[in-house]
Amino acid sequence: MNKPLNRRNFIRYSALSALGFQFLPFRGVHAAASDKVRIAHIGLGGMGLNHLNWFANLPEVEIVALCDVDELHAQQALAKLKEIHPDTKAELYSDFRKVLERQDIDAVTIATPDHWHAQITILAFQAGKDVYSEKPLSYSQREGKLMLETQKETGRIFQLGTQIHAGDNYHRVVEIIQSGVLGKVKTVRLWKTGEPPLIPVLNFQAPPPNLDWDMWLGPAPYSDYAPEKCHFSYRYFMEYSGGVFQDFWCHIADIVWWSISPSGLKKVVAYGEKSDGAGDTPKWIDVDFKFKKLDLHWTSIPPDVPGAEGRGIGAYFEGTKGTLICDYSTREIRIDGQVMDDIPEIPKTIIRSPGHQQNFIDAVKAKTQPESYLEYARSMTLPMHLALISFKLKEELKWNSKKELFKNNETANQLLFRPYREKWNLIGV
Repeated sequence: MNKPLNRRNFIRYSALSALGFQFLPFRGVHAAASDKVRIAHIGLGGMGLNHLNWFANLPEVEIVALCDVDELHAQQALAKLKEIHPDTKAELYSDFRKVLERQDIDAVTIATPDHWHAQITILAFQAGKDVYSEKPLSYSQREGKLMLETQKETGRIFQLGTQIHAGDNYHRVVEIIQSGVLGKVKTVRLWKTGEPPLIPVLNFQAPPPNLDWDMWLGPAPYSDYAPEKCHFSYRYFMEYSGGVFQDFWCHIADIVWWSISPSGLKKVVAYGEKSDGAGDTPKWIDVDFKFKKLDLHWTSIPPDVPGAEGRGIGAYFEGTKGTLICDYSTREIRIDGQVMDDIPEIPKTIIRSPGHQQNFIDAVKAKTQPESYLEYARSMTLPMHLALISFKLKEELKWNSKKELFKNNETANQLLFRPYREKWNLIGV
């Protein structure tokens, strides 16, 4: 495994940013339409292995680098890649910055813990790489803004890993809602059932020799190592994620933003309680959002509406002429007492996806933004961050959408960004 990279190049970038200069991006070579897209995978746990499997099976892709702070993860990923491509020459890395130095890499995929998504994406953009990154988009509201600003400066391609977005069901729901057959949709209800797992105690101990714990923590506050805070279960600690709510928000909120594009958020109030045990993400959380022309509600149990019972996740659209309820793969429409799963008279107007990962590869080669592009993903993700702030403060918050600040609440505004640990502030903010 490669040792951590000397930071000389990145210190220069950070210094320019801190002084207010616009970063002049390295213009990486885009893959020609006939070439293979050369990809590096950063983060190789459960979802990272899914990334590898998805992309390794696309004929237009060559995987050239695998990177993880846990050497065992990297070795397991290489073994998996060799099952698919026995002749692979992919190199292993422990430090993603070393990957970004390589000028022969077109794109990276990111499946690290949430608190690393933004910095790796920004540095990848600046290094001339396109990015496919797992959800959630970022750890904080301001990070999403920085990501979007950097993308506009560099012109890179970005896809958020909302794989359900590519399915036919969501495409059809959008066509039905946008046809106007439900009338004006003034209320939407979203939900996801399930509590975080109980983590009774934290077993603090020395990190295993295969894991670079300091780099795993990266920009997050320093903590002694406990296996319960690392790898998959990290998501149940607010230092790194936002629990079940943050894990599933974008998968079901996606259909709302795609269908009706909520805008002009005015107010958010969250209710709930913290998880039992050592974890501190929400055990349950209910949130009321007030947009310019829409009331949006999130609950941790199915709402009392037709068709919701028994659905672990879902969206319910209340229109002036009818309703529609859906989850990832099914839908029910109710109009004038009739229940149906489709309205054949409504034409198919949205081009179907070739597959979420294939869509990203097509976008990289064509130099166009893919389905779950960054600006869209950020708009969809932002309310989630605000809801968690309301949950932490236990108060209703008023939001100025133009300034992207809370009104008359400096305490809440301070939570829009968490300062990075100095050693791991790689983008100079």
